[in-house]
Amino acid sequence: MSSESDAITPEILLRAYAAGLFPMADDADDDDLSWFDPSRRGIFPLDGFCVSKSLAKAIKGRGFDIRVDSDFFGVLAGCAESKPGREKTWINRRIAELYGALFAQGYVHTVEAWRDDVLVGGLYGVAIGGAFCGESMFHRATDASKICLTYLVARLKRGGFSLLDTQFITPHLASLGAVEISRAAYRRRLRAALQAPGDFAALAADAPPETILELARGDAAAKW
Repeated sequence: MSSESDAITPEILLRAYAAGLFPMADDADDDDLSWFDPSRRGIFPLDGFCVSKSLAKAIKGRGFDIRVDSDFFGVLAGCAESKPGREKTWINRRIAELYGALFAQGYVHTVEAWRDDVLVGGLYGVAIGGAFCGESMFHRATDASKICLTYLVARLKRGGFSLLDTQFITPHLASLGAVEISRAAYRRRLRAALQAPGDFAALAADAPPETILELARGDAAAKW
């Protein structure tokens, strides 16, 4: 059975992101998608990301193998898992199809945390121009998602991105430096970001933890 969401193509989805919109489903069993354009938008100022001493220690400890774009559907499945306080997911069949297509086209990216060849955390989002629109993240091991987010910030800064969109803000994201801005302010930032394309591959895959921390914290000495 087809639904209105089946009329949404990957190209339409990209145009929606460029206009400041993003889709969500009510739950995994709902075939339909709804468009969202919040009056207040969560973003990470890339020069204001907060790396705590404990997070820096965890990154330096090299407890995870951090990979990029190696298992999109594994990350998606992790993000769709139910957990206490989030029993339902907005990731449905159509979301998986659309973002899977954009991943194949190079617009969707993942940052993943692996331990002993098991995926234990990750995040994914849409890269358009110099904007990265974060969609979701998950963890099955302590600090896994926070470390992935730190690696993402470092990658975006090295690649010349100017906007990291979190859609909504939570206390957890706020503790890492996320802030809330108006819809109008978000659209201004988005328009500017779309004029200066970023390079998601600019950071070397084997960049050491020290470089990741220097980039994420904005240290001028970051060289890699």
